[in-house]
Amino acid sequence: MQLGIVGLGKMGSNMRERIRRAGHTVVGYDRTPELSDVKSLAELVGQLDAPRHVWVMVPAGTATQTVIDELRDLLSPGDTVIDGGNSRWTDDEKHAAELGVRGIGFVDAGVSGGVWGLEHGYALMVGGDKERVERLRPVFDALKPEGPYGFVHAGRVGAGHFSKMVHNGIEYAMMQAYAEGWELLEKVDSVENVREVFRSWQEGTVIRSWLLDLAVNALDEDQHLEGLRGYAEDSGEGRWTVEAAIDNAVPLPAITASLFARFASRQEDSPQMKMIAALRNQFGGHAVEKTD
Repeated sequence: MQLGIVGLGKMGSNMRERIRRAGHTVVGYDRTPELSDVKSLAELVGQLDAPRHVWVMVPAGTATQTVIDELRDLLSPGDTVIDGGNSRWTDDEKHAAELGVRGIGFVDAGVSGGVWGLEHGYALMVGGDKERVERLRPVFDALKPEGPYGFVHAGRVGAGHFSKMVHNGIEYAMMQAYAEGWELLEKVDSVENVREVFRSWQEGTVIRSWLLDLAVNALDEDQHLEGLRGYAEDSGEGRWTVEAAIDNAVPLPAITASLFARFASRQEDSPQMKMIAALRNQFGGHAVEKTD
């Protein structure tokens, strides 16, 4: 099968390689010339036989919209665009409608696997018309992990990215729980080897997971994480998960708290805690720390 990939960053380039290893033809385009197989999107489209399939793997928002706008003018009826980035699910129906006017199909694919996907495979959550999804199954089968799991046709357009968004929201909460447990263990004098405690959890416990394995990897590299600053960004999908929960009246206390914890990590001197300290001093005479 032939496939075009637009966007050859860490995941895009590895996905190109994994699909090629499965025996398929992949033509990749990236704005960085040394990563690209062709010099332009037009050249990429020109190297594919109809019906063409082009996988977009660029940042969500403006970058994705720009590529889809260009492809809309380059592709033909019967071709398909797959958005494999972390686009917001509400953009998928818009993109499907914009391409549909020209007779071009649209499939959204939530992709999980990060830098490990090349060797271990990518979990794929896909939304779109059943016929187009089935036509792309050789590519999905090449990307997914070996075995019966790792791919799902989640539903109509938008379902793939919505499913991936919820996956990332759960990931936020799981990471926060591991982080809180690690901090508490580090705080207690009686626990002398926190790293090995984490390692002991990798077998036979109900909290073992790939995230736990990655936490042990990180502690092996820097046992007390002294080389890191306590600052964490968010990709946007945690926010979208919380917004969707509000829209659907679904309580998500753990995921919401984990998102707010990331916001707190960006404050060296929390304004909220200043008010908390002031109030504790006012009603209870509790000591406060003064700035220099």
